[in-house]
Amino acid sequence: MFSSREEGRGPAAPSGLVSVVRLPQSWFILCASRELGRKPLARMLQGTPLVLFRNEAGKPAALMDRCPHRNVPLSMGKVVGGQLQCGYHGWRFDAAGQCRAIPGLLGEPEAKSRCAASYATREQDGFVWVYSTPGVEPTTEPYRFPLLDAHGYSTVRRTLRAKGSLHSLLENTLDVPHTAFLHGGLFRTEKKRNEIEVVVRRGADRVEAEYIGEPRPEGLAARLLAPGGGVVQHFDRFLLPSIAQVEYRLGDDSHVIITSAMTPAEDWDTVVYAVVTFRMPLPHWLVKPFITPVALHIFGQDARILERQTETIRRFGSETFASTEVDVLGPPILRLLRQAEREKVATSAEVQETRLKMQV
Repeated sequence: MFSSREEGRGPAAPSGLVSVVRLPQSWFILCASRELGRKPLARMLQGTPLVLFRNEAGKPAALMDRCPHRNVPLSMGKVVGGQLQCGYHGWRFDAAGQCRAIPGLLGEPEAKSRCAASYATREQDGFVWVYSTPGVEPTTEPYRFPLLDAHGYSTVRRTLRAKGSLHSLLENTLDVPHTAFLHGGLFRTEKKRNEIEVVVRRGADRVEAEYIGEPRPEGLAARLLAPGGGVVQHFDRFLLPSIAQVEYRLGDDSHVIITSAMTPAEDWDTVVYAVVTFRMPLPHWLVKPFITPVALHIFGQDARILERQTETIRRFGSETFASTEVDVLGPPILRLLRQAEREKVATSAEVQETRLKMQV
């Protein structure tokens, strides 16, 4: 008998942990394409162990990382002729999880009870995506990263990891108020603040904040974006199931989109696949060496604070949230995640818009 996880529905989040979600029927990145070669690759998705491999045609496949014969991880085996062979007794499975060979067995190996749970996969934009519900044909396609092949743009990619829930990382990535304190001197400063207008737009599967009238911040990262100063067009976006996007424009010369596709490996362990695509007036060969160390330094600060946040939640056994209107994206992100968890994503094209003032 299959467990609830094997049937594609994870158990409900622990009581008191209101931000923990497990999302069915959703696409998540499990690895970069270059990571998946000739050997099987073990990965976690929402607490479920999976194994990735390439079939004979080189296409990625994903199975539950447990041999139905004797519960040994299939990731301990090897790929033989495009099929995944268990390292214990040599059972072999194809990309659909069908058992194709059992050494020593004279009869047919293809009984239903001998199958491994399989997950739909897609390979695009240099990543391998896996659908979170096993044994079904997806009704959607994975997210497409913008401007990867656009003329005049360059791209930097990094894979990062932090000890925090999916919601906490999404909110942190799109949260403006903390940048003057946790990242003081890199984005904004605590002392020099400006009043701006924020337009928040909520749709069926996304929420966006547009910051209007924001002068170029004084931090190092902002000066790299716009050496000459000016007023920045700034958008922060969340798109279901797990995309956080920050976009900055300044005139016709500077444009940066930082897109983070987040994968919840466990409830409190999230992998971030970050793609930074940019156009700047400075030579890109000069900019690229600065982007990575600055971005890693900023993420390191975020990762440390998120780990402390997670430790506090676990110590108390519950979460508390006292939000204000300047927490513009955290609460609506959580509402969208909860709706997706219950498979009740709205289909209406209506966009609700609210405006507020805040200091940044």
